[in-house]
Amino acid sequence: MTKINALDSGFVSVEDDLIANLDVSLRGNVFQPGTSGYENARVIWNAMVDRKPALVIHAKGASDVQQAVRFARKHNLMMSIRSGGHQIAGHAVVDGAVLLDLSGMTSVSVDPGARTARVEPGALLGDVDRETQAHGLIVPLGINSTTGIAGLTLGGGFGWTTRRFGMTIDNLMSAEVVTADGGIVTCSKDQHADLFWALRGGGGNFGVVTSFHFRLHELGPEVMSGLIVHPIADAPSLLGKLTSITDSADDALTVWTVMRKAPPLPFLPEEWHGKEVLIFAACYAGDMAKGEKAMADLRALGDPIVDVIGPHPFVGWQAAFDPLLTPGERNYWKSHDFAGLPKKAIDTLVAAIGNLPDPQSEVFIAHVGGAMARVPVGDTAYPERSAHFIMNVHTRWSTAEMDDACIGWARKLFDDMKPYSTGSAYVNFMPEDEVDRVDNVYGTNMRRLSEIKAKYDPDNFFRCNHNIRPADSAKAAE
Repeated sequence: MTKINALDSGFVSVEDDLIANLDVSLRGNVFQPGTSGYENARVIWNAMVDRKPALVIHAKGASDVQQAVRFARKHNLMMSIRSGGHQIAGHAVVDGAVLLDLSGMTSVSVDPGARTARVEPGALLGDVDRETQAHGLIVPLGINSTTGIAGLTLGGGFGWTTRRFGMTIDNLMSAEVVTADGGIVTCSKDQHADLFWALRGGGGNFGVVTSFHFRLHELGPEVMSGLIVHPIADAPSLLGKLTSITDSADDALTVWTVMRKAPPLPFLPEEWHGKEVLIFAACYAGDMAKGEKAMADLRALGDPIVDVIGPHPFVGWQAAFDPLLTPGERNYWKSHDFAGLPKKAIDTLVAAIGNLPDPQSEVFIAHVGGAMARVPVGDTAYPERSAHFIMNVHTRWSTAEMDDACIGWARKLFDDMKPYSTGSAYVNFMPEDEVDRVDNVYGTNMRRLSEIKAKYDPDNFFRCNHNIRPADSAKAAE
C-alpha cells in the first residue's frame, strides 16, 4: 500500500497491485522511492527543491501521459508535472504526490521544406537548436540550452531572436494536449482555439502538452554576438545612454545587461576576476555585415575592459551562459517589467550590485520589443506586449546557511525597484512564494484564462503550478 496526497486534502492509500498494473500497461515505467529512476526524476535544477513524491510515472509517449492522468483522476491523487525540471519555483516536484515525468520524451523532428518542427515536451532548448540548425533554421527560444521546451513555451518564451521573430508562443502553430478528463486533443487557431490561446502564456494550467508544432525561421549557422565588459563604476552613465540605443535599434539587434562579479573568463584580465562589472550581451539575428553596423553605437560606449563581439556559431551562443547556470546550486529569482530605466532606477540597481550576497548572484535586464510588441495584447495569454525591459534578480549560492542573506537581498531589491515597474512580470521568472501575484501578472487576460480553466479543468486538477483558478460555473457561462 502506498500513501499518496489526495487532490484536495489528506491522502489516499493505493494498493500495490494497482501500481503494478499501471507499470505493466505503460511504455515507460513507474518508480517508487529507493530506485534510481525515482531519484533521477525528483532531483531538479534548483537545489533548493528537495522533495519526495510518493510515486513517479516516467512517460514515453502521449498514451502514457493519458494513462497517468486517468490513474490520478480515478484515485483522486495530486499530480505534478516535470519536463525539463528547470523552473525556478520547483512546482515540478511535490512531496507525497504523483510526479508525471516527461523528461524521456525528447524527440525533435524537423521538416525543412515546410520550415516546421515537432518537439516533445521533455526536449531541452539545446536539443531543439541542434536539430533545427542542421537545416539553418531556428525556433525563437531562451538563452540557456538546458532549459526545457515545455515550461519555456507555456510561459511565453523569449531570448536573443525574439525582437526579430517574436516570442516562442508566437511561433507555436499547434499543440497536442492531454486534458484533465484524460482526453487527447489537438489545439490551434482553428481547433480548440480557446485552449490554444490559453496555452500561449498560461503555463501548465490547462493540460499536459505532449507535442509542440513550431514555425521555423532561417538563421545561422553563425550570428554576430558576444560580450562587452565595463567597470561597474561606469554603469550609471552607460545605462543612461543604452535606452537611446535600444529605442532606435533594428529589430534584429538584442542587447541584454548583466551586473555581477566578473567570473574567471579566459578573455577577461585576471585583475578583474571577482570585481563588480557591467556586461552588455548582444546578438544580431541577421546579416553579419548589418550586425556589425548595428552594434557600432553600443561598442562605442565608454572605455570597456574587453569587447569580444564577433561571429559565433548560433548553437554555441545559445549555450554561452550555461556554465553560470549549472544544476546543483541554490537559486531564488525575483522579476519586474519596466517601460524604461529612469536614473533613480539605475542608481538603485548599481547600489545593490555593491552588496551582492554571493559571487554567483547577478541582476540581468533583457530588452524586448520589435516583432513581439506588434502582437496585440489579446492575441495570447501572455499579456505584456509593449517594448520593455525585463529584470531578473538572480540570486545563486551553494549552501543552506546563505539562504536568508541571498533571499533577503533579492526581495529587498525587488521592493526597491517596484516604484519603477509596470506591475507585470514574466511568469517563468516568478518563485514559488508569489502566489498572490498571479492575477496581476495576467492583467486583463486573467478573466478569460479563468473561464477557459473552468471549461477544460473545472476541478483544478492541474494545480501544481502558478495556479489560475477556474471561474465558477455562473461566470464561466457568461
